[in-house]
Amino acid sequence: MTTRFTAAANRREGYTHVLLITTGSVASVKAPLIVEDLLKYKDVSAQVVATQPSLTFFKPEDVRGQGVSVWTDDDEWDPNYRVGDPILHIELRRWADVVLIAPCSANTLAKIATGVCDNLATSLLRALAPTTPTYVYPAMNTLMYEHPLTVQHVRTIREVIGYHVEGPVSKGLACGDVGVGAMVEWRDIVASVVEKFRLVKKS
Repeated sequence: MTTRFTAAANRREGYTHVLLITTGSVASVKAPLIVEDLLKYKDVSAQVVATQPSLTFFKPEDVRGQGVSVWTDDDEWDPNYRVGDPILHIELRRWADVVLIAPCSANTLAKIATGVCDNLATSLLRALAPTTPTYVYPAMNTLMYEHPLTVQHVRTIREVIGYHVEGPVSKGLACGDVGVGAMVEWRDIVASVVEKFRLVKKS
């Protein structure tokens, strides 16, 4: 697919530009709700970067519209790319005022913590300016969350990279287990953006 998204053409003066990254967790089903609610506020623009596994849980057409696109690995490189053409993960990170990784699977959490950048989402994060507020909302099975490597990865993401990690919370999980591992309530994710940028609802 030919991609010509550029930050310069898509940033809007006075707007808050929210980039939502969805990863391979059942909680990605909440992506359409997060985007829909964000767009109820004045001067908010949104884009979505979806890993392929996350698209198991929502359809891009449920999110697209009102200037919102859903970007995947297939959009990253144009077969006719020439040096000097826009590079999607760079343009999206230039565009974003805030990044939400909601949900953040154990796999993506590990990639972020160890610097792996093998897809659009993780390449974007690796290229992200340290000054861009970035919120991570883990979601995984309880035993995956309690794994010693997850503890290490969360610590690295908080203390070395400087991202805000919120959750997970305890509840019944999609796999049938009950315990800590569920993504925080999607409304609370929106509320974090609203509070930080002092957003006002449309009348």
